[in-house]
Amino acid sequence: MILVCGEALIDLFVGAPEGAEMPARAVAGGSPFNVAIGLARLGVDAAFLGGVSRDRFGELLADILVREGVDDRFLVRTDRLSTISVVATAGDGQPSYGFHGEGAADRSLVPADLPAELPPQIQALTFGSYTLAVEPVGSAFAALAEREAGRRVISIDPNLRPTVLGEMASWAVAAERFYRTATLIKASDEDIRTAWGGKVSIAEAAAYWLGCGAKLVVVTEGARGSVAFSAAGSISVPGRAVAVQDTVGAGDTFHAALLAQLAKTGRLHPQAIATLDLPAIADLLAYATAAAAITVTRRGADLPSAAEVEASRRLAR
Repeated sequence: MILVCGEALIDLFVGAPEGAEMPARAVAGGSPFNVAIGLARLGVDAAFLGGVSRDRFGELLADILVREGVDDRFLVRTDRLSTISVVATAGDGQPSYGFHGEGAADRSLVPADLPAELPPQIQALTFGSYTLAVEPVGSAFAALAEREAGRRVISIDPNLRPTVLGEMASWAVAAERFYRTATLIKASDEDIRTAWGGKVSIAEAAAYWLGCGAKLVVVTEGARGSVAFSAAGSISVPGRAVAVQDTVGAGDTFHAALLAQLAKTGRLHPQAIATLDLPAIADLLAYATAAAAITVTRRGADLPSAAEVEASRRLAR
């Protein structure tokens, strides 16, 4: 089992004004929420740890997790409201973003909410996005990552959200707590540009993360593919040529698929990841690339099943 730690929220897509009204569509989301569902669809046991409201939106989020087969025993239910991320499109088609999350359920987790002990079937924990850096949840999750590091795989996806976090200096300090616990760091080239203002290359960022103690660093580069770095060296895998509908959930799919393939091949352990050779890493990247390529051909974060990924890989051979 993999324990996914982070936020579950509502993306509210708002249309153009119609008189005194604005039509809107509420969609369940959040990067860790997507990763948990992605793992379950790929046939790997997953559980979700995070603050979830008892409001109507929170009920939707909790119900979806259960319906998708994600273990909900670690949900922390609260009367605080759900975070809402508003995406409004202007008449010229340009989107604008608003984030309503101050004091919300996903930020409210405190150390007392953490499980005192994790069951032995949990082999890995994942952390990512803005719950790395906002309080009090950031410090609570950091304490959990520090407690479990070395015993279980710790996987980090920074998944930077500047509109939520504002300036990056404090975020960098907060995130380093997690980097120093990590076995695996999965990031995008956009994360690296945002975090370092375009002044650090992918290889330099990977060297920093490996220096923090990570055993495997994987960086996605959109349609160009992905590149991985470890003690064995570095290796790249190209992207797939597909008809892209949108890229929502692509990074979450890639992260879930990396972990799922590690689990399925018996390598979801810190030492096993540390000793992966380059062909094994290339196979990991190829699996994750195939999964993400399916997601981008569909509208929204509609992550693929294990059968879909295997069928795609067979066709590509």
